This record gives sequence, C-alpha cells and structure tokens, in this order.
Amino acid sequence: MAKNKRERNQNPQPFLADDDSVASTKKHSKAPKHHQKQDKEEIDEDDEKLLEAFLSKDAGPQRTLADVIIQKIKENDANAASEKQPLPKLDESLIDLYKGVGKFLNKYTTGKMPKAFKHIPSMQLWEDVLYLTQPENWSPNAMFQATRIFASNLGAKKAERFYRLVLLPRVRDDIRKNKRLHFALYQSLKKALYKPAAFNKGILFPLCKSGTCNLREAVIVGSVLEKVSIPMLHSSVALMKLAEMEYCGTTSYFIKLLLEKKYALPYRVVDAVVAHFMRFLEDTRIMPVIWHQSLLAFVQRYKNEMLKEDKNNLRVLLETQKHKLVTPEIMRELDNSRNRGEKEDDPMLLASSVHVINKTIEEDRFDIPEVPMEED
Repeated sequence: MAKNKRERNQNPQPFLADDDSVASTKKHSKAPKHHQKQDKEEIDEDDEKLLEAFLSKDAGPQRTLADVIIQKIKENDANAASEKQPLPKLDESLIDLYKGVGKFLNKYTTGKMPKAFKHIPSMQLWEDVLYLTQPENWSPNAMFQATRIFASNLGAKKAERFYRLVLLPRVRDDIRKNKRLHFALYQSLKKALYKPAAFNKGILFPLCKSGTCNLREAVIVGSVLEKVSIPMLHSSVALMKLAEMEYCGTTSYFIKLLLEKKYALPYRVVDAVVAHFMRFLEDTRIMPVIWHQSLLAFVQRYKNEMLKEDKNNLRVLLETQKHKLVTPEIMRELDNSRNRGEKEDDPMLLASSVHVINKTIEEDRFDIPEVPMEED
C-alpha cells in the first residue's frame, strides 16, 4: 500500500524558490481604470514632442484661490502686505472653526462631511472661508465631496470660480506629479459637468487658454467629455469658443471630441470651425496628427452643411498642410458631398427611361385572354 501512494515532490532547497513558484506567488495587479488605460494607450511620445512646439513659453503659474484671496487681503490691509499667509478679517471663532475643518479634510477618506463645511456655499464671503480650510491640502476624496456639494448648491458663476481656482489647479498638479489622475479627482471632474456652462468656463477654457496643456492632461479631461452627455447648446458654444481661441496644439483634441458627438450644429458654429482651420493656410509649421484627424472628423460629420466656397478653400489648405494617410480621406469626403442648401438627389428622378403616364387606362371587359382547359 505504501508503494502505491504518490510520492511527494520535495524541494531540497526550500529557501531557494523555483522560477515557476515565484511566478505563481506573484500578486495579480489590478486592471487599470478606464481613464488610466486610455491615458497609457493614446499618448505617443512623438506626438507629445510635436505638440510641445505649439505650447506657450511665457505662460506664468496658474492662479489658485489662495493667490486671489491673499492679493485681495493685501490690497485692503497695508499691514498684511509683509505676511506670507494673511488671514481674512473674520471672527476669531469662525477662523478657528474652519481651520479645524481644514485639518479634518486633509485626512478625510469616507464618511459624513462636517456640517460647518456644508454651510459654506450659502455664505456671502464663501471664498474667504474656503481659503481658511486650505483646499490645496485636501485629500482627493475630500475634493470629490466638496465638488459634489458646491456643484449642487452654488450658482453657475460661483461654481465656475470654484472649478477654476480650486478644482483645476488640483487636477493639473496631480497629473504632473503622478503622471495619472487619482480616481476620486476623476470623479470630481465628472461631477463638475453637472453644470456644463461652469465646466466650460472654469475648466475647459482656462485649460486651453493657459497655453501649457499637454497631451496627457488633454486625454484625461477629454475622456470625461467623451463619457458624459452634454447639452447641444453648451457643446456648440464650447466648440465655437475653442475654434476662435489661440491655438495651443491640444485644442484640436477637444475640438475632435466635440465634433464626434455628432450634434446638429448651427451654421454659425460650422463657419467658425472652417475659419479656425483656414488660419493655418500660411503656417509653415508641421501640424500634428491630431490636427488632421480633427479636420477629417469635421468634414465627415458636416460636409453637407458647408458652403461651396468653404470646400474650395479647404482644398487649397490641403495642398499646403498634407498628411499621407489622412489628407486623401478628407479630399474624398469633400468630393462626394453636396453643398449647403442643396437637396439630396432623388434616384427616381434621375432615371431617363421612366416616363410618367398621366392618362387613365381604359379597360375592355370583353377583351379576355383565352384560358387553356384540360380535356376529360
């Protein structure tokens, strides 16, 4: 019986593990989040270097809420000009209360938010009180809860200031340090789209106007725009503002995302996008691939809403700005399309062999064809 038993494989050197055993004992890494996976897949080093040529070299540091409040305090109080972090003129008990709230938010993970923090949106000096909590030191989860509260309780203008002075600097700083965005901050961006007008004016436009938006930031913020549904009017306004804005490279990425939502755009927006591309007619720089892709997306979606003069101008543009793969597709779309105002041709009207008979057909009831009968 002992001979029939299966012999155990013993490792003569138990402290020197085999390669197979090491591979089997390794922990399986978690699958990356969708926005992190997209960040890794779409960012190309060559495209990133090419886009750097379009970034602004003289752009200063981005202003935060602390910079705005400190400047306002120093303008009103000459004695506070020498202090590094002056305090606003508020009640001492209020200052101590919200300093304690700020310390709590620095370590916040889950649970209820302090009631004192929920009252900030209803205060007249809400920016000064928010400055006491030091938003730059909040945990990512605290930033998400704060965005949820402010997006729900603030008006569009106040929410825009919160997005521009608090949320956007924190998001860009996290991307710059970690080469990716914390999931709670990503959720904050999605929650910020609860107010589309405030999101456009507080995050999208300042990001493009800064002149320092790199490809990684554009891919992460753009994935939020891609997932969340935005009303047509807000998307149209955003597209027209981006088209009229000074070009910084990654602007084409946001234009392409908004075009691919396939909204029925007003003619004014279509003309603004055409004028945006025609600005590069005499530009000697090599345009990035995303510029050509955005032009292709525009022509594919709105080729039938363009004027004949605009199509001719785009053909002239494509003679100077060429791409070996994208440009032939753009030319094919322009050639196989109708102009604005023209109706789609009816194939029944094109057939020359078909004649319309208006005369009524008269039947002869005695003209009956013979029916063959079988013999019995």
